[in-house]
Amino acid sequence: MSSLISADEIGYETEFVWLEDIAPLDYVRQSLDRLPTRRGRPAYHRDGRMVGYATLSSDAKPSRASGTFRRRVFWLLPHDRDAEPEGLYAKSAPAEAVDPRTLQPRVKGYKTERSEGGPPSTAMRELGITLPL
Repeated sequence: MSSLISADEIGYETEFVWLEDIAPLDYVRQSLDRLPTRRGRPAYHRDGRMVGYATLSSDAKPSRASGTFRRRVFWLLPHDRDAEPEGLYAKSAPAEAVDPRTLQPRVKGYKTERSEGGPPSTAMRELGITLPL
């Protein structure tokens, strides 16, 4: 879950590689996966599709126990809002979801009104204000 990701776990991120345009996506799911390398496209073993992933700096250390690196992977499931706008997440978002516009290397990202499926209030739209949730 994205709320369980701590700053020290993503402190070696250098960039994100997006595999598709994130502009039309209200949210992406994020997780920390144990991967064998600091860089490169990771294998993907979930339903749905991988949307992007983080790369790590060369000074990122592998786990002593497993020799793997913890890297963020961004993904969507077949029943997520982009594929089923009126489905399960029409007016909400999964626990591990964040608005992709709030993501940066070494920054967790957060939910917004958009990612939660609700439109901003009229006053907020008129003022151009968006608030994180």
